[in-house]
Amino acid sequence: MQMISLAQTGNQISGDMLKNIELEDISPPVMEGLDELLAKGKVQPLVDVNVNGTSPQLQSTTAQWFSQKSVKKLKIPMSHVTSVIDGLKKLYVEKLKPLESTYRFQDFVSSLLTESEFDAKPMIMLLGQYSTGKTTFIKHLLKGNYPGAHIGPEPTTDRFVVVMGGTDSRSVPGNTIAVQADMPFSGLTKFGTAFLSKFECSQMPHPLLEHITIVDTPGVLSGEKQRTQRSYDFTGVTAWFAAKCDLILLLFDPHKLDISDEFKRVIGSLRGHDDKIRIVLNKADQVDTQQLMRVYGALMWSLGKVLNTPEVMRVYIGSFNDKPINERAVGPIGKELFEMEQEDLLSDLKDIPRKACDRRINEFVKRARAAKIHAHIIGHLRKEMPSMMGKTKAQQRLIDNLAEEFAKIQREHHLAAGDFPNVDHFREVLTGYSFDKFERLKPKMIQAVDDMLGYDIPNLLKRFRNPYD
Repeated sequence: MQMISLAQTGNQISGDMLKNIELEDISPPVMEGLDELLAKGKVQPLVDVNVNGTSPQLQSTTAQWFSQKSVKKLKIPMSHVTSVIDGLKKLYVEKLKPLESTYRFQDFVSSLLTESEFDAKPMIMLLGQYSTGKTTFIKHLLKGNYPGAHIGPEPTTDRFVVVMGGTDSRSVPGNTIAVQADMPFSGLTKFGTAFLSKFECSQMPHPLLEHITIVDTPGVLSGEKQRTQRSYDFTGVTAWFAAKCDLILLLFDPHKLDISDEFKRVIGSLRGHDDKIRIVLNKADQVDTQQLMRVYGALMWSLGKVLNTPEVMRVYIGSFNDKPINERAVGPIGKELFEMEQEDLLSDLKDIPRKACDRRINEFVKRARAAKIHAHIIGHLRKEMPSMMGKTKAQQRLIDNLAEEFAKIQREHHLAAGDFPNVDHFREVLTGYSFDKFERLKPKMIQAVDDMLGYDIPNLLKRFRNPYD
């Protein structure tokens, strides 16, 4: 380009001239016709990209994709796709969202995705019984308190708190944050005002929060208090956040190893997200080395009865607070162990932004498979309904024998049994619907999703790099 610029100014290009001239002082060459091409929209200008790889100029364009009332015939040109995230938005709006809307996926499984959910930063959720050090763990990560943090031996955190980056330190009420278009929390409105009054967003400027979002949760109570005295569906909210999070930390301390029925229900709501779960044995410097060995064994035994997975969960042992490690109790070997475990956990947390794009693709593919199976179920139930008489009896028979109907669908369409939803939950939701109002199965929609999984997503990954690398 420098040689072109020299030629444009009338210089004779030669080897001697190039040796004697200062190349840094040469202006860029003049490119005739570039302004006209840019004006016509044939050439995309070079722009900065945000954390998801999407250019700011195109964010308003992608927002229009999600605001379209009818998405069945929406076609988006590939020139508007500048990153993997943009590509996923395009595929969702064109191919997956029509399938979800047609077969009411949002009523049975998960609400329709919004643009802000694609652009959201990676999330970490902390779960555990009260006083296991969840808020102290966040304070340790941030090297300070977030707005509205309360720490104490009693159940102090009585609400779900999302800790995010912001220009100033402030707390935003849940009802406000749930209706903000640029926040990925609009799906929480289905849990009602009772939950939103126990939900808030704490924003503060912090370098760590520029890359991740942290979700602090209330401590799981024991007995009937968890189920009857909370005015919202705690387990349902936990399951909603688990689906959106990139990492779930279950915190225990040496004096609270028993897993109550309520905590067992909460852990059960994480079904399908086992790969995201990490166990943290916190406050481990409160016992000596011999007791710690027994505590670790008891913890693994308790978890083995709750987490129905053949693999062993990763357990981090340490004391994650700002106080120095109690070396008198654990000894020099224990101190070295805690420091190594803390480094391992921190490196796991640092990997989250880098792996977030892969995680987003993974969750998108899981959702597509779930939507496809859901469409097969709804289409099958509609097909089994009589056209004229006996509709009520036929519907009741299908609901009563739902497990057998699932097996029929699995055999007929060669689907994996593990991908089917929970029978009891699906039966409970089905009771509020009339099957003859369901849509019949549309093979073209199913084929579009199959093509998306088989061709479109692999081609998208070949075309764009990971924006977090």
